[in-house]
Amino acid sequence: MYTSLDSMGKVSLMMDLISQRQRALGSNLANMDTPGYVRRDVSFGDYLSSMNSPLETKLSEKLGPSGVIDERRGEEIDPANELMELQQNSLLYTMATRRMSNIITQMKTVINVGK
Repeated sequence: MYTSLDSMGKVSLMMDLISQRQRALGSNLANMDTPGYVRRDVSFGDYLSSMNSPLETKLSEKLGPSGVIDERRGEEIDPANELMELQQNSLLYTMATRRMSNIITQMKTVINVGK
């Protein structure tokens, strides 16, 4: 049986992964001139595709194969690309926070109706 608490856990995981990716992308920008720095990224398509929701499945198709830090040796850091990735990640975070807000609103409605 589906519950709002299940959905909250999934959205919470998504928000955590998005936050990790934001830190990795910010670190890439901060260290782009550091000799020997290895570019890092967090992709989390597998986690989202396991959530059995059309929204998460669509996101997983766009975001990549796994939820681990991916170190890409020898790959140069393109500041424009990193900024674009940061902006896309920010939009995903906004979407996740709205989803969480909707879940909380639904729970409040159920509580108030039950009184």
